[in-house]
Amino acid sequence: QVQLVESGGGLVQPGGSLRLSCVGKGIVFGIFDMGWYRQAPGNERELVATSFRGNSAEYADSVKGRFTISRDFAKNTVTLQMNSLKPEDTAVYYCSAGDQVAGRYNPGYWGQGTQVTVSS
Repeated sequence: QVQLVESGGGLVQPGGSLRLSCVGKGIVFGIFDMGWYRQAPGNERELVATSFRGNSAEYADSVKGRFTISRDFAKNTVTLQMNSLKPEDTAVYYCSAGDQVAGRYNPGYWGQGTQVTVSS
């Protein structure tokens, strides 16, 4: 059974940092492209960061320069370091594993999500 388990969400003040982690069970992250999505109430799910198997990464413009996606192949984890957080970063964040279709990231497996709230 494939499981992606996220952790690290919580409440943080504007300007603060959080580190989200996603560990894979029954799945080897090293053979997948990995992505972090987020979804705020009333909004569509948004891809914020992607880590490709070739070790490159892509970011949504809204998080570029503030968020960093990274992998630990030995621990089968992917993390999202979030700095300089803003209230508009508030959302449920989801880890995903997938591949590329027509040059775009295509998720196939999902975690359950972790809530990030940025508020004073």
